[in-house]
Amino acid sequence: MAYMNQERKAQLAPAIKAVLAKYDVKASLAVRNHSTLVINIKQGKLDFIDNYNAETLSRPSQALRVNLAKDYLDVNPYWFHEHFTGRCKAFLTELYAAAKGNIWYDRSDAQVDYFDTAYYIDVNVGSWNKPYALVK
Repeated sequence: MAYMNQERKAQLAPAIKAVLAKYDVKASLAVRNHSTLVINIKQGKLDFIDNYNAETLSRPSQALRVNLAKDYLDVNPYWFHEHFTGRCKAFLTELYAAAKGNIWYDRSDAQVDYFDTAYYIDVNVGSWNKPYALVK
């Protein structure tokens, strides 16, 4: 059963903050519903939105079905490696690895409707009421 608390967040925070500092990105950490670690990326030098839009438009079949991001986006934890390129992809790869640490596991089996994971990870770039701030 997915479970996240403040102690686990504090245990993962140093590794997450090291990745944020390495890429000069500012973000906040939170726990939602005792099941999800939430990373809200507020500002940085990485242009996640343009990178995501360019990668989406490079795939004509996806560009017709997907809305392009404007001020914010929610990162899909299962497909981010196909939605981003370059430094944005490298950052997200390191961020997810740090957020998982050595305590994350996933023994889920959707075919038999069995879901067992340590906790969920949500990464948001900006939010609906406060857009991501690109620092040049």
